[in-house]
Amino acid sequence: MGEFVELEAQDGVRMPWNVLPGSKQESSNCVVPVSAIYTPIKPFPNMPVLPYSPLRCRTCRSVLNPFCTVDFSAKIWVCPFCFQRNQFPPHYASISDDNLPAELFSQYTTIEFEDPQMISSSAASPMIFMFVVDTCMIEEEMTFLKSALSQAIELLHENSLVGLITFGTLVHVHELGFGEITKTYVFKGSKDVSKEQLLEQMGFFLKKPKPSTGVIAGAKDGLSADSISRFLLPASQCEFTLNSVLEELQKDPWPVPPGQRASRCTSTALSVAACLLGACVPGSGARILAFIGGPSTEGLGAIVSKNLSEPIRSHKDLDKDSAPHYHKAVKFYEGLSKQLVHQGHVLDLFACALDQVGVAELKVAVEKTGGLVVLAESFGHSVFKNSLRCIFQSGGHDLGLSSK
Repeated sequence: MGEFVELEAQDGVRMPWNVLPGSKQESSNCVVPVSAIYTPIKPFPNMPVLPYSPLRCRTCRSVLNPFCTVDFSAKIWVCPFCFQRNQFPPHYASISDDNLPAELFSQYTTIEFEDPQMISSSAASPMIFMFVVDTCMIEEEMTFLKSALSQAIELLHENSLVGLITFGTLVHVHELGFGEITKTYVFKGSKDVSKEQLLEQMGFFLKKPKPSTGVIAGAKDGLSADSISRFLLPASQCEFTLNSVLEELQKDPWPVPPGQRASRCTSTALSVAACLLGACVPGSGARILAFIGGPSTEGLGAIVSKNLSEPIRSHKDLDKDSAPHYHKAVKFYEGLSKQLVHQGHVLDLFACALDQVGVAELKVAVEKTGGLVVLAESFGHSVFKNSLRCIFQSGGHDLGLSSK
């Protein structure tokens, strides 16, 4: 029993008997169902590290572990989850009761695998950050936000790919690969843009013809590397251009009539960012960092109308199902979350405003992609500035999202 207590303290996992049935018959005979309570992200200071890739079940893709039933004479192991019988590969030929691989040690219930080939390939894949910046805010907030973004850019790894989209009444996609003159592509905030329309309007096929068939995603599937590098550049190459754009960035110039809210097309901007990343760098683990300073009033994800006479939905309105824009916005962000999950991308939300910004609608896209949410009263608040710094800096208090 003492051994089980030690393993529980080590792994952060508690099971009824700390064993798993090795066959369907044993599973059917179990009076107590197989179950486990675990502690997510439990620190493990002395984690055993094995310098090779794990051996996986051919059916459920689980990993060879101490709970597996092993037939040493037949060189077969049985998966404790799906009870599939798996043959050991040739390099496990010397396995025996006295010569076990490390992943079958009883005390190695929590380990890490480090395949040198996977490490080299992951090192060659840089982190990708797409900044999506709201410009519908007062000058003071714009100053705070530009200062925080400039500091964050300095902390970026030199190989990290960076892109920039700003939005207000319109969506502006900035071409960072053309540093001589500020160049942007503009999209109407009230109209949703498909990936095909985005690729066509942004001139991705000017030098290379559009493929007649197949999926258009990344350099391998039809896009030229030159066209991708116009919008996603290593931080070391575009730092000056990016800082210049941020310095010149002004509040959304479109006038706001009396009695109305600013025209803010948050959903369209996020959709453009998702389509651009999906076309250029699918499956890359890229992050969309959205900096929002108020409620969305334009596009399919609007949470309130522009007329100030209409109040923003409250908790009571959501409970009574009387929020007129809620379901339409949630449906849009559910579709966006599916797109981001399929592409392997993450949405992070930084919402800094005294007013509501629509987190209730947006949260489905953040949660399903594994993103984070930071809420503060102002972009000058220490909560926002410290949280943004933690994403990019390396050290004891970083969030592990940077490639440094």
